[in-house]
Amino acid sequence: MRLRTFKKGIHPPGYKERTASLPVEVLPLPRQVVLPLRQHIGAPAEPIVKVGDAVVTGQKIAEANGKVSLPLHASISGKVVAIEPRPHVSGALVPAIVIEGDSAEPDVPAWQAPPRLEELSAGQLIELMKEAGLAGMGGAAFPTHVKYDPPPGKKIEYVLLNGAECEPYLTCDHRLMVERADDIILGLMGMLKAAQVSKGLIGVEANKPDAVAALEKAASGLPVEILPLKVKYPQGEERMLIYAATGRVVPAGALPIEVGAVVNNVATAAAFGEYLRTGKPLISRLITVTGAGIKNPKNLEVRLGTLVEDVINYCGGFTEPPGRIILGGPMTGPAQYRLDLPIMKGTSGIVVQTRAEVDKPDYGPCIRCGKCVDACPYNALPNIFGLYAEYDRLPEVEKYGILDCRECGSCAYVCPSRRPLLQLIKDAKRKIMASRKNG
Repeated sequence: MRLRTFKKGIHPPGYKERTASLPVEVLPLPRQVVLPLRQHIGAPAEPIVKVGDAVVTGQKIAEANGKVSLPLHASISGKVVAIEPRPHVSGALVPAIVIEGDSAEPDVPAWQAPPRLEELSAGQLIELMKEAGLAGMGGAAFPTHVKYDPPPGKKIEYVLLNGAECEPYLTCDHRLMVERADDIILGLMGMLKAAQVSKGLIGVEANKPDAVAALEKAASGLPVEILPLKVKYPQGEERMLIYAATGRVVPAGALPIEVGAVVNNVATAAAFGEYLRTGKPLISRLITVTGAGIKNPKNLEVRLGTLVEDVINYCGGFTEPPGRIILGGPMTGPAQYRLDLPIMKGTSGIVVQTRAEVDKPDYGPCIRCGKCVDACPYNALPNIFGLYAEYDRLPEVEKYGILDCRECGSCAYVCPSRRPLLQLIKDAKRKIMASRKNG
């Protein structure tokens, strides 16, 4: 069997054995949820409820604000007790709708199934993606419906699902593919019809044979091909997946639609499949809670807006005072210093590392070894990015193409001087974009 892949990349340890075989548990309903209005790329949602309103699970509580935006739905039934700035994964305070649960009332949903897939047009399916509140659930949180409405002159030729889950520690997508393959395939069929494409592709790393078997069974007789991928990082990054699946190269600075491709995470497809089957909007998601710092690692289905602290407590708490808490995977997920942060549409996991795991020596100067260049899957020059960024030489580093970096972190992982290349690159990109905004 030929395993498809891309050029360069790295092979970090997986650390997936703690949770890869653990079935998904459903976290009990939280007492309170905090739902940020900014859970996706684009314009934040606009509230359509006010403090004191009673809401039910699945009710729309905020409306999309423009094309690149999404509505937001209540993830529990209860009362709106606040609409105010709350802590956000970005480090900022972001407006959020706070709902206090009503334990005296049953959690009765406020949705109903849409018409059958066969009865829906491509345009209707795209609108349903928006109404369901679908955003990329692999971490990017890009509004899904926008991908299926390409600009004039562009045509979708490939619809690809990312089941690689190449980030260390995370296994929630693996369990999703094993346990809920039918919803993934239904969602993919809806995406194919929305894109007016006849065949779908799902890329899965070869270390997940049970996921491949479940997807093949669910897709039997349908125009879906499961592509076995080499176990390598960042195999799940959309440009790498497109190259592995189609041989096409997305040009620097371009979007996948430039080569006729649309990529969605398997979790996004499953959420769309569940919506087509039941009418349930995106109000919960699967996450992995793991790491040496967690007493009882788990794969959990969690209502959006549940606080990280509540999730960790359900998993038995910390084994010791944590050294680092990461939301998402350790290669790309941001480290956090507080626990009153909500689980959002793009939150794929909580990774807790011990102090011993993160006690590292200070970084040194670049020794010109070239290992970061050899590892970079985008054929960029991370060493140059780091050197110029370190001294705020922004015009020069922009000319070298730093804005095309996808921030996979491969360069920082292989650097023998332990230079914080990813942090330097992110900071330089932020400063460049801020200078553009300010003129």
